[in-house]
Amino acid sequence: MSVFGKWLSRGKATVSHERLDLQAEAQNMDLALRAAEKIMNDDIVGAEEALKGGDSAFHKLSKGTLGFMKSTLGFEQEVMKEATQLLAEAENSAYTYYYKAQHDTSAFQSNIYDKGAEFLLCQAEAQIMSAVVGVLNESLTESLKGFYKMRKAYMILESLMAQEQKYMQARAVQSLQGSHMASKESLTSLHSAHSNTNPIIVEPPVQSQPAKPSGLRNAMTSNRTESPDSDEFVEADENHSQHPVTQKYEGHLGKSGPRQDFGDDLDQKLQRLDVNSNLLGTSPTPSEMGSRPPLSRTTTGGSKFGLIEIEADDQVFKNSLDVFIHSGTNLMFGIISLMISVIPPTFAKVLAVIGFRGNREKGMRMLWQASRFSNVNGGMAALVLFGWYNGLIGFCDIYSDPDPSVPLMDQVEGYPSDRLKGLLAEMRNRYPDSHLWMIEEARMAAAGRDIDRALELLGRAGKSDMKQLQALQVFEKSLNAQNSHHYELCAESFLECVELNAWSQALYYFVAGAALLQRSRDLAAEGNAAEAQKLATLAEEHIKKAPSFVGKKKMMGRQLPFDLFVQRKVNKWTANSAAWGCSFLDAVGVPPIEESIFLWNGYKKMNESQLQKSLQNLERAEQSPHWDKQGIDAQTVATLLRATIYRNLRQHKKAQAILEENVFVHDKSAFSAPGMDTWAAPASYYEHAVNSWQQRNEYIVRFGTSLAGPSANQQSASNAEIVADRVHVASARKHVETAKNWGSYELDARIGMKITAALGAIGKWEARNGVA
Repeated sequence: MSVFGKWLSRGKATVSHERLDLQAEAQNMDLALRAAEKIMNDDIVGAEEALKGGDSAFHKLSKGTLGFMKSTLGFEQEVMKEATQLLAEAENSAYTYYYKAQHDTSAFQSNIYDKGAEFLLCQAEAQIMSAVVGVLNESLTESLKGFYKMRKAYMILESLMAQEQKYMQARAVQSLQGSHMASKESLTSLHSAHSNTNPIIVEPPVQSQPAKPSGLRNAMTSNRTESPDSDEFVEADENHSQHPVTQKYEGHLGKSGPRQDFGDDLDQKLQRLDVNSNLLGTSPTPSEMGSRPPLSRTTTGGSKFGLIEIEADDQVFKNSLDVFIHSGTNLMFGIISLMISVIPPTFAKVLAVIGFRGNREKGMRMLWQASRFSNVNGGMAALVLFGWYNGLIGFCDIYSDPDPSVPLMDQVEGYPSDRLKGLLAEMRNRYPDSHLWMIEEARMAAAGRDIDRALELLGRAGKSDMKQLQALQVFEKSLNAQNSHHYELCAESFLECVELNAWSQALYYFVAGAALLQRSRDLAAEGNAAEAQKLATLAEEHIKKAPSFVGKKKMMGRQLPFDLFVQRKVNKWTANSAAWGCSFLDAVGVPPIEESIFLWNGYKKMNESQLQKSLQNLERAEQSPHWDKQGIDAQTVATLLRATIYRNLRQHKKAQAILEENVFVHDKSAFSAPGMDTWAAPASYYEHAVNSWQQRNEYIVRFGTSLAGPSANQQSASNAEIVADRVHVASARKHVETAKNWGSYELDARIGMKITAALGAIGKWEARNGVA
């Protein structure tokens, strides 16, 4: 038994020795994965119906995938529990089938992967999805179990990637040998035509590996000694060339073409042993792509990570199982790499438990590779990519610059809008009935500071039959209404979220009340006292109702950060109202709707008029008769929000000046009293760093001096400008480090994600360009 089997069998039940039916398993995989893919098109009922009665490892994984999608879209505890159970069954079933494959001489044998690799991938996918659900779970114990599962899955995926790399290296060597022999023959012919000497006898080229058995085993074997206690994965030293592989899994996914040669520089290619050039396939022609922008070409950016970046219809993928393993490995390894790369500093100890670190660029490239495949793995990879760019990148402000030397359609850093537009068009074509991609289209519009367009798209989408997806759509509409100052629509939409989703109802009521409070203040300023009072009454009702929902949901055994934020705010305003002898709403200082906009990074999505409206909201709040009674924390929040607005208006010096004059003059201890907004001071240091980052010559060359959108142009700064930028980057690092080392404070995990992304981007810039 291989080391794989010994390691995976720990704690497992006895497995059956029943032989595998290859034809049945091929059909099971195709049917199960096709059924799971229906969820990408909003057809949850069709997916569940198609999976009824199926008991294979692929069916169980697909059922677990459906549960995973529902749980991560809705964050509902009952759905999460069901998903956890389904994924546990999928993991156990995958192990059973893996064991069968290892002991069945007639089991399917891939050209690329070891026998049973498809079931190892099923197990890893189940483990990772279970880990994600575990982290979202209310129980700390389940969350820690999830991280442990992630480590186990990482080891499996690492081994599958190693098998791919060995196979492709062997294939490259064979191609180079063939090219080299052809070159020798050509030289010989040329020599004989100009010489009276006998021609040089050219030895025949080395015979290539058989087409059916694994070229991987013949190319490379392991000299390691198998240890019964080892947790390492090594490739079995077996040769199955005498066993031709069954034809049942044969068939190309798409049109295949002749393989292109490496090129002229054979020595360089041999040194790289890499197939990331346009070697193994060509990009789809315009006629094949129709009117849709191309997803990407075969890229070279992943070569430094040893990644394989080739098209889905390439000849290397000779059967559907290879496609499933390759796309699934890239999907899951990409997810792990991204998750670990954004863990906030306060969760750093978790990394020690997992035992590995993520690499953001590697993870992104793997997800882009997986997205090329028209299966459920490709659809999920696209969903994660949009979640990253429209979610995480949209939430952060300091992230790595895109490399201007990299073609637009190969970019992974920054916000590659052209490439995302191509991916979105492809997903809309694959899944025309899905609201998922309509939501992502709206998010892309908002990222381009066109929130009104985003609201239009969401309104036009209609209602989804999938409850969790409908809740996500309404939540997205709520945020866009908030960020565009459509306060009554914002309140209406957040109250609709209460009916659709039970994740954070305290937040929903609080922001609904905050929106109505701001609308009430606007109406009062306009002279409409009666309507203002009516909305003020509703606003107070919703805000005071919010704390009754606090504590009902937890994550990793802790209360939700926003729930604690809401509870503290209401308690503070209640206490201030009693102390100052004023109404509850008059005790509210900084507009809470503006705080919510900041915490969701809504200023990054606003156009100029919307930013000016937020400035007006702050000015009106500071004209309140009770403003002078507000504490230093409220004053700091107001300064922070104003500085963020100035930065988005590209008034960087002004933004930094007010932070230095109103926040940095105070000692850290001034912000530590109970009941205070402890998050505002460390966030102010981060905000100062963002201004430094965006004052770089390189940033200005790429994004201009007016309101910056998410996309950079392809221009480059001069060497002298880059050297001058070191001062700005050093300032950014200094202030981000201050925020990082601040200690524990409210919303530290949320702000910590920005800090983690910032430190990564700054470190990458310094490694490339030097330090001041």
